Order: sequence, then structure tokens, then C-alpha cells
Amino acid sequence: MDAYWRACCYLAAGMIYLRENPLLREPLNLEHIKQRLLGHWGASPGLAFVYVHMNRIIKAHQQSAIFLAGPGHGAPGVLAPVYLEGTYSEIYPNKSEDAEGLRSFFKQFSFPGGIGSHCTPETPGSIHEGGELGYSISHAFGAALDNPDLLVTVVVGDGEAETGPLATSWHSSKFLNPIRDGAVLPVLHLNGYKINNPTLLSRIPHEELASLMRGYGWEPHFVEGDDPMTMHQTMATTLDACYAKIRSIQQQARDGGPLLNQAKRAIWPMIVLRSPKGWTGPKEVDGHKVEGFWRAHQVPLAGVRENPEHLAQLEAWLRSYKPEELFDAEGRLMPELKALAPTSTLRMSANPHANGGLLRRSLRMPDFNSYALDVPKPGVQRAGNTYPLGVFLRDIMAENMTNFRVFGPDENSSNKLQAIYAVSKKLWLEDYLPEDEDGGELSPDGRVMEMLSEHTLEGWLEGYLLTGRHGFFSTYEAFVHVIDSMFNQHAKWLSITQDIPWRAPISSLNLLITSTVWRQDHNGFTHQDPGFLDVVVNKDPDVIRIYLPPDVNTLLSTANHCLKSRDYVNVIVSDKQQHLQYLDMDAAVRHCTKGLGIWDWASNDEDEEPDLVMVGCGDIPTKEALAATALLRESFPELKIRFINVVDLLRLLPEREHPHGLSDRDFDGLFTKDRHVIFNFHGYPWLIHRLTYARTNHHNFHVRGYKEKGNINTPMELAINNEIDRYTLAIDAINRLPELQVKGAHVRERLRDQQIECRNHAYKFGIDLPEIDNWTWPF
Repeated sequence: MDAYWRACCYLAAGMIYLRENPLLREPLNLEHIKQRLLGHWGASPGLAFVYVHMNRIIKAHQQSAIFLAGPGHGAPGVLAPVYLEGTYSEIYPNKSEDAEGLRSFFKQFSFPGGIGSHCTPETPGSIHEGGELGYSISHAFGAALDNPDLLVTVVVGDGEAETGPLATSWHSSKFLNPIRDGAVLPVLHLNGYKINNPTLLSRIPHEELASLMRGYGWEPHFVEGDDPMTMHQTMATTLDACYAKIRSIQQQARDGGPLLNQAKRAIWPMIVLRSPKGWTGPKEVDGHKVEGFWRAHQVPLAGVRENPEHLAQLEAWLRSYKPEELFDAEGRLMPELKALAPTSTLRMSANPHANGGLLRRSLRMPDFNSYALDVPKPGVQRAGNTYPLGVFLRDIMAENMTNFRVFGPDENSSNKLQAIYAVSKKLWLEDYLPEDEDGGELSPDGRVMEMLSEHTLEGWLEGYLLTGRHGFFSTYEAFVHVIDSMFNQHAKWLSITQDIPWRAPISSLNLLITSTVWRQDHNGFTHQDPGFLDVVVNKDPDVIRIYLPPDVNTLLSTANHCLKSRDYVNVIVSDKQQHLQYLDMDAAVRHCTKGLGIWDWASNDEDEEPDLVMVGCGDIPTKEALAATALLRESFPELKIRFINVVDLLRLLPEREHPHGLSDRDFDGLFTKDRHVIFNFHGYPWLIHRLTYARTNHHNFHVRGYKEKGNINTPMELAINNEIDRYTLAIDAINRLPELQVKGAHVRERLRDQQIECRNHAYKFGIDLPEIDNWTWPF
């Protein structure tokens, strides 16, 4: 095992430095060295150490396992064993298991046209790129959920351990059901340093660290030292003990009987591995300590091309691993070493759970039409948009009780999705109190995952999807920004996988954003932020979709589509409160299929050129745009207004920029080439300008949206403050249309008076005028 580990360390160092002479069959010279030295050595030996020891457990017990590397810049320590066990060469034949293949393997690392320095999607066995600021444990637990036979080993970097997402994710063990779920074995790798600072957990006293881990609910086991042979013995003994404890927990739970409600929370084992940063690398360089210090973080000998002493030191370092004892004349790993690795799909790099699309089964979906709201007339009745979605999710859950979960940070009831509890409660393995029976909706067999940490929930969901399952996540709009960076990383992962043919498609990440800005009048300014859409639009158009369904039936149609899709991040924006209903289900399906379109019932321009185009995008903006349309038509019956609603936001982009984009001809046909367009938008108004800047008529687009004008308001006052209200929209139309600027003066004054009356009523009574709150479409 030590020789196998030395081979891993040799490869890890070789891919940082070498582009030729991969096995040092001739003296090392500058021609063999890469021009740019990139990569990270510091965490790599420790990662390879854990990987090699896990291989022994896998072989001994025929255990299905996958490996997650939290330290992002430790990829050489993972790529090396992946190559040595043969998976890399199987997937990439030009990286063959011989001297030429090894040369190509070394050269590609952190090299133009090659691979990055993380465990990127190109890395067989990876579901976690690493360096993602604390998501490794939550990803690991997502992978373990509903995978009773899987062991997920996750190495946590001690720099990573200082992040907020990682700190909350230690609580994940409290949500692991030992009967139906797999196990997660975290290895907290204390190598002492980040880029050039000590790490906190490596400097606190031993007992304090042990108490911290016990306080999180873990049973810590320590493996500490720097002598390789002693560390091998200690790690092997410790891993045996941890594995035995994991199997004991599972067997006791599973032998207790068939009733899943017998599941109890377990105190799972974890390992604290304390080894030097840059272990087995240069001890000193130019009189400065390297091994066991922050200088080992990246490239320990950075001046080899300029400094002959450094080049000699590099050669001595590489030869210290004795590659001639590790590889045969052809450049293949010695057979006796090769035999130490698992084979076939027991290899962590070839485990199908790490290529989850291979295991993915489509959801059994009830017919969403069955949940339709009857809408006999548009714009008259009111209903809560998200409650029927909860009923739909309830029945999806009932049909998919082993591969579908719903995630939300203590908000599923608040978001009106509580119907799901009829078939599956909130997972809870902690203590129960008598009062929990009165509406607590808790169960040790629950499949609804709730914890007040958007980071942890998002990580669980990503890990669940990446290993072949399905999920749905709802959260408040103002707080979805907590997972901005996690969304970014997942979208980037999906983007890269589009060009990796061996990566099978996975289920889309479906994210419902609710409790939206226009109904956060009571919570105030902090809860008013629709800017997540701006973040989403930055990502690769091949993997992002944004939907703003305005009513129940469009939301159901959208959710049905999203839950069946693959390899996307679907963002659905829909408020949870009572809203006007516009479309019956047949009309909703047609409208959602088109993504945007003219609402004939709200328009009066058929067979004529419109004088004005009014657009609503989002539930409240649509209502206010409709009300503005009605005000204008009541005051100016001769005015021809075309009303458009947008559900699929990215239809606004040109077809050359997004797969859903409209052609210029279709866009001009809807929005005209020369008429004023008043666009009432759910989010920040400049996003619409960004999406439409290349269109013929962009100079006539006048966009209203949230402009950071809010506090404790009534809904109408909040709309007025941000100029998305019906009065502002109607006045804007009067001001822009030449034929109305004179004859519309009296109407404009009346509209301003009504606006003032709305404010005064709100300040006097604390609510909006009944005729505002209860407005319906009058035509």
C-alpha cells in the first residue's frame, strides 16, 4: 500500500511539473519541464492517502463507495489513483497505461486544451469539483440519501472547514436514516495551512477539536503523524474501526424490523487526519520550510526553470518515490500494485453513482391537468398559486417514494406546499415533544428535508441529483441569494458536462422562488430583492431556464415541464399569496409552450396596428399592467392596445443567444418595430434591457420593475414607490403617445389623484383600498 501511495504521490507531482520524460528514464532537464507551473501540491498526498486506504476497505468488503475531495486544489491527489486503477485510460484511451499515455496524462494537467486543477466533471468518479467554498459534506449526504448500500467518503480541507456552508453541513448526520440511507464518512484533513495562513482547526487544542466534533454529533477518530509507515498502520486500524461502526449502526437499525419509523438518529464515526501539508515533498527550499508549512500549498519548487539548484532538487524529490520500482518497462503499474485496487464498478472512479445519469429513472408523473383550476373567465377569480402545486408534488412524492425529495428551509408550509405532508412528513430523527403531534408534521421516515440553511439544502439536492435522483427546492426570494455561488458552481458543472459524452444526463435542479418582492410589503426592505434572476442570466444559456408563471395553471404546466427535464437549472418565480387567475388549463399549456404571447381577451388591436404594447411578466406586474390597460381603454376607447404576457423570460433573447430565444421576425411581430412598449417586470428593470438590447424596437422599450424603493408598505404603495402600479403605467402611456398628450391631460390628473388617494388610505388604515385589492378585469 505504501508503494501504491508513493506511485500516487509521484503522479501528483509529475502532473504539476512534467511534460516529457514521465518516468525519469533519463536525467531531468529543462526540456522536460512545463513552461508554466500550475497546480496545488499541498493537499494532494493526503487525498491520495485516504483514497488508497479506502480501496482496501472496498476490496475487503466488496463495498460500493464514492470519493469526494473537498480541497479543490488537491485534484492531483485524486487524479493519480483514478489513473492508476485504469478508469482514466478506459474513458480517455490516449491517456493509456504506458509511458506515452502517462506523458499525455501529465501534460494535460492545468494546460491549455487539457483539464483544470480541480476534480472537474472530466474526472471519472467526481460529483464534486472541490474548491467550492464548503459544499463537500452536503454533497456527500445528498449522494447517500436513499442509497442504502453506498458509502460516501468525503475529505474536508481544513481551510474549507472555516466556511459557513461547511460549518452548517456537519448537522447533516442528524438527517441520515440508517435504515434507508447510505453512510457518509468524513475525513477532516488537517494539514495546517491555507494559501499562506494557518487554519483554525489545526491550531486549537486536541480536546477542543474533539469536543467540537462531538458537539456536532460525531464520534471523532484521530490519525496523526508524519512517518508514512506508522500512519499507514494507524489509518488502516482506524478505518477498520469506523467501517465496523457504520455497519453496526446500519445492521442494528435494519434488523429491528420492517417498520421504517423505528429509525433513530445515530452517532456516526468521522476521522481527523493530521498530516503535513505537502507531505513527502521538499522539506526546505532556499532555507525556508516547505513541507508542513504554507509554502507547500501550490508549487513547492517554482523556480526550476531559472535555478539549477531547484531543478536538481526537483529531480531528487521525484526520484525519492523510486518510480523504477513502481512501473514496469512499458510504463505500467507493477502487477502486484495494480492488484491492490478494486476492479470494475467497485472502483470509486467507475462507480455508477458518480455518473448518476446512468442510474436515473424517470419520475412516475400524475397528469398535471388533473390539478387544474377552473377559470371560466379571465382575470375575475382569485386563488393561491402555489397550493395546487403542493397537491401535485404530494402525488408525485406518493408515486416516487425512493427517488424524489422536496427541500425547503423551514418554509414549505409558509410557501403553501403543505399538501405534501399528507404522504411524507418532514424528516426528524431527534427528540420528540408531545406538542409535535399537533401540526409538527415530523417523522423519522419523512422525505421532506427542512433545515434553516439554504446552503445545506442546496448541497443535499445537488448531491441527490448528481447521483441519479429527482428533487424540488422552494425558498424565499430574498434569501435565495444565500446560494448564489452554489447555483453558479452547479450551472458550471452542467455546462461542462454538455461536452462530455460519457456523462449521462441528470435530472434538472428545480428551484421555486416564492414569497416574492411584491408581497414582502409587511416584512420590509430586507425581504425585497428579485435579483437572483440577474445572477442566473449570467450562466451558460444551454443550462439555464427562467419562468414567471402568473397563475395556478401556468405554474402547474411549468412545474410539470421542469420536473421532466434534464441537465438544466430551472428557476420558477411564483408568489404564494392570492392572485388573479387568467387562463384555463388548455390556454395555459398553449401559453407556456409558446413561452410568451398575446392575450387576445386583454387586447383590442386585432387586425390593426396597436397604438401601444403593454407587457406583464410576473404575477403582480401582470395584474397591474392589465389594470393600466383597462384604465386606458375606459378613458380612450379608440386606443388600440396589445397585451402580452411573458412566462419564459429567456424567450426575449435572440435565438442565436439562447435555445429558447425568439427570431427577430417573431419578436418584431409581437412587440412591433416602432410602437412604444411598456414592460412591467417582476425584477430589476435593467435585466429586460439587457435581454432585448439587440432588438429592432429596443429604443421604444420602457421597462418598469423593482428599483430598491421599499419599506413597510401596503402592496399598492410598494408598487407605486417602484412605479409598477397601474396609475404610473397609464400615465406613462399618456405621456409617450403624441395623440394623448393634450387630450389626456384630465385623465392624467385623475390618475394622479387616485394614486395619492391610495397612499393616503394606506397610511390611514394600513391596508389598500378595497377596489384596488379586489380589482378584476372589467371587459
